[in-house]
Order: sequence, then structure tokens, then C-alpha cells
Amino acid sequence: MSVLDNVDAATNLAKNNELQLLVFKVSEKDDSAFYAINVFKTREVVESKNHFLTQIPSAHPLLEGTIILRNLQIPILNLPAWLDVTLSEDEINHSNILICDFNGIIIGLRIMSAYRVIKKNWNEMHAPESYRLKEDGVVMNDTRLEDGSLCLILDYEKLLADVLPQALVDVDKDTELLKEITIPDKLKYGTVLIAEDSKTAQRHLIQLFQKANINIKLFDNGKKLIDYISALGEKASEIPAIITDIEMPEMSGFTVIQKLKAIPITSNIPIIVNSSMTGENNKREAEGLGASGFIDKTKSHNVIPLIVSVMDKA
Repeated sequence: MSVLDNVDAATNLAKNNELQLLVFKVSEKDDSAFYAINVFKTREVVESKNHFLTQIPSAHPLLEGTIILRNLQIPILNLPAWLDVTLSEDEINHSNILICDFNGIIIGLRIMSAYRVIKKNWNEMHAPESYRLKEDGVVMNDTRLEDGSLCLILDYEKLLADVLPQALVDVDKDTELLKEITIPDKLKYGTVLIAEDSKTAQRHLIQLFQKANINIKLFDNGKKLIDYISALGEKASEIPAIITDIEMPEMSGFTVIQKLKAIPITSNIPIIVNSSMTGENNKREAEGLGASGFIDKTKSHNVIPLIVSVMDKA
């Protein structure tokens, strides 16, 4: 039986502020770290020795090449090298490829072995400030396994931005889109609140809103955003719009929506979900909870026009 079998439905987990993680290692060494990725960004694990790797001339050093899997050409990224781990020839021969789906972008990550799937509450996910001290940091947050071992969750969007930048959001597209719309005064003179824990995604959103001359305030997770809004009191009604990711430590985006829609003073604020978990179930769940829109992170250049469209309809 595959380690990815018997995975619970993503939206049911998110509603309960829970997630499931695939835990894996990138080296056979006893002291090597445990890493994890949300199982709903993964498709399957395949043995690398069973798939011919075609190298790509002049490619990024971390792009090992491509494999063909079920008629799909899939780029293989050298995750160990990104983590400054060098695999021996024997380890490479015994390694696996973790096939992942980021906003419809299918990639393969070289790993050593898939360990197990674990269920966690988002409040068990921790994001120490030390992970954010450097712009080039690769760890977003962590959690503990049953035996107390530390398990690190990586900024996979940063890996994609480093190796396959053309696959991510094109911030320059926003310029043309903005020429065709009129920004409402509440948006033009207000401050959009954003809950997002990925430095890479934060950087894209900062660039987009700077070009539109719209103020934003960033929060590293949903709980910080909720705490900030709670402290605003009656002034919370002045917030023009809120953008939230789904996957965040301490509080998921779905929980953020639930809390804001349950309070009269914030119930009418447009909430846009900006996520790499773009399955139809997640979109339906976000809409069912009261979100005004859903954008996948590769199309974040559409977020301001979407906010304007929602505000115009209100």
C-alpha cells in the first residue's frame, strides 16, 4: 500500500484547522532531518531508477532534467542540493521522486524516502522568527513528530521561484490590467490586510500593490491577522479587503474566513483566497464559508482587478 493511500479530504481537514503532511527524508544518513509537504500538493512517489532522466542544456543547476510519466514531461528538481545536502552515487540510485502539483504545475522533487503521513492541527505548526531572518531562508515552519523529532516544512514556492520562475506569477501583467479599471476610493485610500506565510508569495503581492499605489499590511499567519482586526474594534469596518492563504501556521485561511464572517462588523469585508491548493473542493469550501473570490498563486496578478470587481458588485 502506498504511503499516500487513505488520505482524508482536504477541505474537511481545513475546516477543522487541520492538515495532513507527507513526511520524508532527503538523505539516508541517520542524523538527516525530517521534512514535510502538504499531501494535497503531492500525487505519488516513484523510484527514480525506473525513470530515464533527460538532461536540459543550460538549465538551472537545480533542474536535473525531465522524466516522462504517463505521457507527461515532468521537470525534476534537486531538493537535496537546494538544502545543501550532497547525495552519494549509491543514495542517488536508491532515491525516489516525489511528484507534486503546484497550481497545476507538475514537478518532481528528488527525495530519499517517504516516511509516513501525519495529521496535525495548524496550531501545532510553529514559525519561529529565526526562519525569517534571511530573505533566502528555505524553511517556513515546523512541527514535532510523535517521538519529539523536529519536522521542517519548506518554502516550496521559493524553490519554484528559484528554479522555474516562468511558472509563477508575472507581476508585470498587472500593469496592463490596472489601466482598464477604476480603483474605488475605499481601496485607494484604505489598507488591504494580507495573511501569507511564504516570503516568495509576500514579495509578489508587495510588488503588485506597490505598482497600484495601494497600501497593504502583511501578517505571517492567520492568527496574527485576526488578532490585529480584533484590536481595531469599530474601525475594522474600514478595511477595504482581506487576502488570505489557506495553509498557514497557527490558523488556516478557512478558519480566518469563518471567524470574520461570524462577526457583524467584518462580515461584509471582501475576502480573497490566494492559494496554491487550487482543487475544486477548496474553491467550493472557500465560497461556502463566504469568501468573495479565489485566485491561485500563479495568477496573483489578477488579485487587484478581482477585488475591484467584488467591491463594485457590493
